[in-house]
Amino acid sequence: MTQRWKIIIQYDGSPFCGWQRQNHALSVQEAIEEAIFKFSGERVSIYAAGRTDAGVHALGQVAHFDLEKQTDGKTVAGAINAHLGDHPISILAAEAVDQEFHARFSALGRSYVYHLLCRQARPVFEKGKVWHIKHELDVKAMQEGANYLIGKHDFSSFRAILCQAKSPIKTIDRIEFFEEDRGLEGQHIWMEIEARSFMHHQVRNIIGNLKMVGEGKWEPIKIKQVLEYKDRTKAGPTGSPDGLYFKSVIY
Repeated sequence: MTQRWKIIIQYDGSPFCGWQRQNHALSVQEAIEEAIFKFSGERVSIYAAGRTDAGVHALGQVAHFDLEKQTDGKTVAGAINAHLGDHPISILAAEAVDQEFHARFSALGRSYVYHLLCRQARPVFEKGKVWHIKHELDVKAMQEGANYLIGKHDFSSFRAILCQAKSPIKTIDRIEFFEEDRGLEGQHIWMEIEARSFMHHQVRNIIGNLKMVGEGKWEPIKIKQVLEYKDRTKAGPTGSPDGLYFKSVIY
């Protein structure tokens, strides 16, 4: 009899082609599935709450898989970590769950955090982990613009052109900005965003448009106008994957 396992994962997305298996490059999914095979001898498929793009990181990604091998959560987490080798992936916890649990379809909400570093000097320790902007941004204006996106809307202007989602209608529950001035280290800005689900590139497109507001190129009300266009070609740029982190899942 198989046991379903829920795992919580952190990873640096920089060296991977994204979460999902690809023929041409290594994915986070493939790296974990291979580690599971090495300790269990079983070929499994793991299913994640969110399929992150190339270069996108995770603080608390959730996934599940089924295993015939009888063991406990501490052993599962430890064994996967031991067989991940040098891959920048860590299993924070493993928990036995019932067969009805599904990492993606059981989720009631997901949250992402986006990190921007604003300074002239290029990042060193944060390289690949932030969107580097060479000047400061007006966070108050960005928050004002973001407030127009909260609630249920048609987010056609903020989806990837090749997005395959059946509907552009999504409900954003929260967008909140935080900033910290670290002197010579620069202005650090974080955007936290929560919704039941997101479309492909939606978060990156949102931060790309809000950057235009933060730079003073757009007034905050422009975000409302872009939303009403329902046309990606009339919207602003897409944010870098480097600064995006899949934060957590609500069940």
